[in-house]
Amino acid sequence: MKDENCIFCKLAAGDIPTNTVYEDEYLRAIMDAAPANKGHIIILPKSHAANIFELEDIYVEKAFILARKIAIALKKFLNCDGVNILQNNGEAAGQTVFHFHVHIIPRYENDTCNIAWTQCVYEDGEACEIAKNINALL
Repeated sequence: MKDENCIFCKLAAGDIPTNTVYEDEYLRAIMDAAPANKGHIIILPKSHAANIFELEDIYVEKAFILARKIAIALKKFLNCDGVNILQNNGEAAGQTVFHFHVHIIPRYENDTCNIAWTQCVYEDGEACEIAKNINALL
């Protein structure tokens, strides 16, 4: 399924020229046009889904298997010190384009890419209670 108004659908379909890293019947991986670091790649499913909550399992499976393979290739080719694999769902989580996508970002010691958060603290027993409730929903 393709959303004619979605820029990422157009990129995934090849309607807009990209620097394609990988393509199969489910996914297209391209160089990010606004990279956090050189080598930043995004994986786009060819079927439109705004986020992980809407995406069919087969696309999720294939996207994360591909993300691992791309991370290994980035490490070999760029000799980066690490790799971030990021996927945001919803505005509150930092999603700005509402078509599921996975970022693979090569990282280097002392680079200027900043992905950080302030650590929170659980009250006594709170983590256990959350874990039990989440487990019951799986």
